[in-house]
Amino acid sequence: MVRHLRLWFALIMAIGLPPSAWCADAEVRLKDLGRFLGWRDNMLVGYGIVTGLAGSGDSSRHQATRQALANVLSNFDAAVGPEQLQSRNVAAVMVSGTLPPSAHVGDKLDINVTSIGDARSLSGGTLIMTPLRGPDREVYALAQGPVSVGGFRYDANGNLQQKNHPTVGLVPAGATVERQVVSPLTLQDGQIVFLLKDADASTADRVAARINETFGTGIASLRDAQSVAIRAQGGAAGLAAFVARVERLMVMPDWAARVVISERTGTVVAGGNVRIGAIAISHGDLRISVTTEYSASQPGLITVAGPQVRSLVIGNSELKVAESPKTVAATFPNTTVGDLVQSLARLQVSTRDIISILQAIKAAGALYADIIVQ
Repeated sequence: MVRHLRLWFALIMAIGLPPSAWCADAEVRLKDLGRFLGWRDNMLVGYGIVTGLAGSGDSSRHQATRQALANVLSNFDAAVGPEQLQSRNVAAVMVSGTLPPSAHVGDKLDINVTSIGDARSLSGGTLIMTPLRGPDREVYALAQGPVSVGGFRYDANGNLQQKNHPTVGLVPAGATVERQVVSPLTLQDGQIVFLLKDADASTADRVAARINETFGTGIASLRDAQSVAIRAQGGAAGLAAFVARVERLMVMPDWAARVVISERTGTVVAGGNVRIGAIAISHGDLRISVTTEYSASQPGLITVAGPQVRSLVIGNSELKVAESPKTVAATFPNTTVGDLVQSLARLQVSTRDIISILQAIKAAGALYADIIVQ
């Protein structure tokens, strides 16, 4: 982990960027910062069956699967009762997908397939045609196709080998849109509303200022920390073209000062402009280890051992206390987290120790950012 951190710092230094410019603010497209009110995804869900499984499907105890398979066969004039179906090559599944804000008949959607019975694996199965319904219970898409499972599960004689979750699969482009969906922009008194993904008053103010600078004063106004009202131009016919022009505008967002720490992987992610106050750091490592050696004391050589004669096991313990020679004692002026991490990496401080140091700096009140521990 430390080696990867050093390689990253070496790459930055090789291209000649100073530490203060590593995370310099940059303008981004307005469409990457949020969405317009009225544009939203729609959830779709359906119930179906997966066939073609190699004995890894639902058992006969799952009556819903037998009934569903019997219903499918009845559509092909096969009069078979649920009690006559004993194969484990079928599994009942829930199918889910996401319908974009604008979808036309014939568009393809990726769908997820998850087992709801006691099937062991969906590997090698094929989803039979399944209607996908929206919250209004109307059918918007039909799903069918081979299920791609990124894992496996094999067991024999009590031995089990499993990778990932074989009861969850994906059907790429497995659903076809059957009903056109167009989410119109919500007009309020002739205005459309732009919503930021992350509420921030400074960013919203910059968005309004850039729109007014481009299209004229008074076109956009700040409503709250997340929304900006924009007076639509071009009428109903030219609304789409106007929105496209607004989406292409470049705005510099105002990032919140945060340091994200993953203690599981030893990863630290922070903006290069996150400031810290003047601090002094003294960091050492004290390690204590206990080693025990066992030896057996055997009785003397005798012809016949008596009933009370036993070997004696003796344990000798040794306590070792070692302090790491890489004790860090350093003073840093007002600087950024990027400069601090680079300096600690040069001192060969491990990533997990850097995490502890950052947490201690935050507790001391010298880190001007929020720490998010994952």
